[in-house]
Amino acid sequence: MNQQWTARDFAQIAMVAAIYIALTVTPPLNAISYGAYQFRLSELMNFTAFYNKKYIVGVTLGCMIANFIGFGWIDMIVGGLSTLVFLTLGVFLFERYMKDYLFNGLLNKAFFYFAIFFSLSMFTIALELKYLYEVPFFYTWLTTGVGEFASLIVGGILMDKISKRINFR
Repeated sequence: MNQQWTARDFAQIAMVAAIYIALTVTPPLNAISYGAYQFRLSELMNFTAFYNKKYIVGVTLGCMIANFIGFGWIDMIVGGLSTLVFLTLGVFLFERYMKDYLFNGLLNKAFFYFAIFFSLSMFTIALELKYLYEVPFFYTWLTTGVGEFASLIVGGILMDKISKRINFR
């Protein structure tokens, strides 16, 4: 699969990254976007990758820049690589459920399964915080995982509604 990206593709990838960054670092959202207790509204941008895989790059870049602004180089690398790996895996594992819905059509099944999967992946952030700030690993994994799950469920509902009006292809 050899795909040539156009200037339009690069612009769309940059836009996804910029939206992710803005939803993470802009006050008052920045107060809840970092640390052991976090709720990143920007995580809703993860779901753009289910509509077109090129957005994996946009979300990863957005996460890396937002993490660099918030906590520096280590968070940029750990959070960025974690996002790249688990977002890519999640899209490939769950995209087949895109047409199925849960809760009377409220939430896409792919988004729900991805929310669980990505929340479990927060062990990478818990490990980072344990080694950098000596916080307890399992408690931090729980708190970051719960925050991630909540933000992804809210984001999944929002993104599903938005996708009915905007074509993300």
